[in-house]
Amino acid sequence: MRPPLRLLAGLSLAGLVAASLAACGPAIPEPDPAAEALASALEAGDFSAVPLSGTTAEEAADAVELAYAGMGEIPRTHTVTQVAVDDEEQDGVKTASATLQTTWDVDETDNDFTYETQAVWELDAENERWKLRFTPEILAPELGEGESLVAKSTSGERGEILGADGEAIVTDRPVVRVGIDKTRAESSEWEDSARELAELVEIDADSYAARVEAAGEKAWVEAIVLRDDDRDVTDEQIYEIPGAIAQPDDIPLAPTREFARPILGTVGQATAEIIEASEGRIEAGDRVGPSGLQAAYDADLSGTKGVTVTRNSAEDEPVAEIFASEQTDGQDLELTLEEDLQTAAEAVLADVEPASAIVAIRPSDGAVLAAASGPGGEGYNTALLGRYAPGSTFKVVSALAMLRGGATENTTVDCTPTTTVDGKSFKNFDAYPSSALGSIPLSEALAQSCNTVFVNAGDDVGSAPLAEAAAALGLTGEDGTGAGPFLGAVPDDSAGTELAANMIGQGVVQASTLGIATVAASVSAGETVQPRFVLSPEQEAPAEPASKLTTEESEALARMMADVVDHGTLVDLKDLTGGTVIGKSGTAEYDSEQNAHAWAIAAQGDLAVAVFVEEGDGGSRTAGPLVKEFLAAAR
Repeated sequence: MRPPLRLLAGLSLAGLVAASLAACGPAIPEPDPAAEALASALEAGDFSAVPLSGTTAEEAADAVELAYAGMGEIPRTHTVTQVAVDDEEQDGVKTASATLQTTWDVDETDNDFTYETQAVWELDAENERWKLRFTPEILAPELGEGESLVAKSTSGERGEILGADGEAIVTDRPVVRVGIDKTRAESSEWEDSARELAELVEIDADSYAARVEAAGEKAWVEAIVLRDDDRDVTDEQIYEIPGAIAQPDDIPLAPTREFARPILGTVGQATAEIIEASEGRIEAGDRVGPSGLQAAYDADLSGTKGVTVTRNSAEDEPVAEIFASEQTDGQDLELTLEEDLQTAAEAVLADVEPASAIVAIRPSDGAVLAAASGPGGEGYNTALLGRYAPGSTFKVVSALAMLRGGATENTTVDCTPTTTVDGKSFKNFDAYPSSALGSIPLSEALAQSCNTVFVNAGDDVGSAPLAEAAAALGLTGEDGTGAGPFLGAVPDDSAGTELAANMIGQGVVQASTLGIATVAASVSAGETVQPRFVLSPEQEAPAEPASKLTTEESEALARMMADVVDHGTLVDLKDLTGGTVIGKSGTAEYDSEQNAHAWAIAAQGDLAVAVFVEEGDGGSRTAGPLVKEFLAAAR
């Protein structure tokens, strides 16, 4: 019997209501926010904002720390690439899955270590949230309990520093690392051994003993690195001290301990400060250049590290290699420096007690062939960085400004014993020859270095033309050497007594030995010389001065500078063989006691040189003989 139509309608409506109620069960939240929270937690190491299943936030954080500790300071990122609710339940529980991409920035290249892992969440229907099933495989593929990722870096060969002939100036040379191995001595002997070794190798005993004491019981504590071919301390003396040993090694070194050291710098273990400043490029144990060109070009010389990542067992034994990148050797640094000339320059300065410098330039191409800083500078790069009043060597610049103002080398000028500018008195140097007073040619004023002629010309020349003349002779302008030197500074707004003093290389003008050597090189070359030093990596060419030195100007200056040698303040250079020598001496008083810097510049053939001594008895008497000695050695 068919039910009444009204009953059928009621049953259908009840079914629809039941189906509708079933469809309106607990809402399933989107899993994407949970996946993003996991990515953030992996980067921060804090799982407090991630609901977890079967573990605690602290346990998860500890697992991440354990798994990644062997990766050191390598930066990493975690990115969610895909999230989806799973179609089928697992053991009656609704789940969602996410794909995580982890990227380790292992080096400076684009060759990153990247992999994908899967994370699974289960739905907590009561609380309407997703809870993470934390497993080690979220951190790295196939990672098991207690396992970890371990990165080890390898370095390529450090680049060499090459001289002008392409031969290595700085290359690996044998050394011995001297220190205390605490396992080779009784604890009661450590302090006495440290002090005895320190005295033997001439380092601070208190400091070294403290370092030995602070190190671990099995530590090796290095005291000093000695060149194996130049040491007074023997292996026998070292091994007589309990715990002391000498370990052979090879490190990048110049031909001698002193060779161009203030410029080239050294190579040594990276300090904590260098490691921190490198932003991850340098690690503990790396060899780096802490100073000089070794520091300035460390990235080029070091090359790129290789990195190998292994999955290690709970016992820290490698299980599988999962990433590897090859290291690249560093680039060589090519310089214009000539080893023989640099050695000769350093020999000339070896016995000079004050700070001193010699710079030699090849005028034809501006190559810096030698840049020596004497021992009196105590390691300072006097040759390239020293800023000093150039004294009367600057009169070459002033003479150029006067030529440009209409004078000639034969123009008659009045050399008086003294002169006054705005109430300030100026005089000639004490030994100025009386025979060269009165009306003399400009060339003779330069040859005898008459101060009053150039002081009196200041107002007529003007400050701006003087600055332009300095630029034309290469004393100022942009640096193209790649060595970061100071060349010179000549203001274009001086007036009165300041301008008068500038005309004779005092006042506020400054020059380095490199800068004043460039002046001599420009006169010799017949054009503005811009010094070169680092050839590779290639340097950007500096801008040329607005007013360059002309052939006519340089020829006039060269004739006047030849008179300086022929019968002027540098007459002692006259007997040098090998062709005409041009030059100029300079003395710059720097205090009320009349202490003075001594300068001399000269050029012969395709070689220009400047000598500076911080405290001397006049340019001709102190610096002149050093120029002569260097030019004789350079032949």
